[in-house]
Amino acid sequence: MISKHRFSFQKRVAHRAAAGRAFLAVVLAKNAQTSSVAHMRPSGPAGFKWLPVALASLVLCGGCSFVPRPSKLSGNRAFIDYWPPNPNSQGLRLAVKDNIDMKGVITTAGSEIFSTTHKPAKKDAACLAIARQRNVQIVGKTNLSEFAVSPSGMNEYFGTAVNPLRRRLIPGGSSAGNAVALASGMADVAFGTDTAGSVRVPAACCGIVGLKTTYGLIPINGVYPVEPRHLDTVGPMGRDIDHTVQGMELLQDGFDAKYASAKAAKPTAQSIRVGRLKLKGTDPKIDQAIDDALAKTGFQVVELDESLSEQFEQAKKDGDTVASAGAWISDGRFQLAVTARTQSVLRLGEINYTTGYRGALARRGAWQRTLGEVFKKVDFIALPTLQKMPPDLPLLNLRIGILEAEMLPLQNTAAVNFAGNPALALPVPVRGEKAPVTSLQLIGPPLAEADLLNAGRLVEDAVKK
Repeated sequence: MISKHRFSFQKRVAHRAAAGRAFLAVVLAKNAQTSSVAHMRPSGPAGFKWLPVALASLVLCGGCSFVPRPSKLSGNRAFIDYWPPNPNSQGLRLAVKDNIDMKGVITTAGSEIFSTTHKPAKKDAACLAIARQRNVQIVGKTNLSEFAVSPSGMNEYFGTAVNPLRRRLIPGGSSAGNAVALASGMADVAFGTDTAGSVRVPAACCGIVGLKTTYGLIPINGVYPVEPRHLDTVGPMGRDIDHTVQGMELLQDGFDAKYASAKAAKPTAQSIRVGRLKLKGTDPKIDQAIDDALAKTGFQVVELDESLSEQFEQAKKDGDTVASAGAWISDGRFQLAVTARTQSVLRLGEINYTTGYRGALARRGAWQRTLGEVFKKVDFIALPTLQKMPPDLPLLNLRIGILEAEMLPLQNTAAVNFAGNPALALPVPVRGEKAPVTSLQLIGPPLAEADLLNAGRLVEDAVKK
């Protein structure tokens, strides 16, 4: 027997499908003389030439996209499931992104369809093993953008987590709930996932620390996938560097010893060479904040040439292409059962899979070799995590992915995932902006997590003075 709630959900899916078919017929008819989806060629970042068509086709596909819906979560909406910690406990409080399986709890992946149709997970994801062995206090499963595919962090079903730095700012995605829980003091450490920036972007938006780990270092068994074959990673987020180190120890047994060795080898910044990468379109105030933080820390700063900037931009486009195509591969079957925002990402992924996915992957090896040559000359690459300050939440939420398209060129993260390297995002002061901090991203060679966190420790100590 089908429940009333389940039947209502199925009717909404049918309504979206019918509306979508009717509107798409009009869109495709108008474009039939010039192109078809199967023959579109990408132009600009991740095929943006065709993004207006992809977005426009979703306005009616979303059914009641323009009708306000009540938020499912109360308070700051950081948690989908929250288990208040023992007030007498001084132990570490761990939050877990709700696309990571936890035994006995439904993994919603931020989606209504999973929330209402899935059963509780039968076992933990592999990345929770150490935390379970050490009886770490898990305080909840955190909110995220649906299926972890939207960099804004917005969620129409559960409600969007509220950025503690400034309520009108987006929290960043997809690990939005993690960042908000940490920045608001509801957790000390969080486990997030990063496919094209989903740990570092919310860290940048909310003023906390996020570590994207080397691809393949942390097992992703039991993590709901976006692009597992090339990009998906699990990494720690923390209120500061020290808590992020503790989070990494919970993901990789013995990491504390590696971190201690990194601190002993490079106790001061003077022996660390940092290659400064500058990209066109970056807010000058943010570039200045990054330069000030590096200078104040005392690194040996080496200016990297413009040719690397051009290669980085290409890798950024390729990383976005592979990520969006991966989202289509993982979630395309749900296209008519999800929000219009997610539909827009999946539609773009379908286009990119057809037009750019294989070409992007063919360039991956060359990009990895390029970075390998750079790391023969410097220890890390430094640049902003975001080229501009986080956008404000839209006054009129059209829910069709326009904000996601705006975010893609702002985030300097996907090129790192495309290579598989680790990267650290940490807050540094900025002047004259709508929030008091921006985010420095340090990129390292493969398996350099301990060295990155040691460098982050030096930056954190310097900018506090």
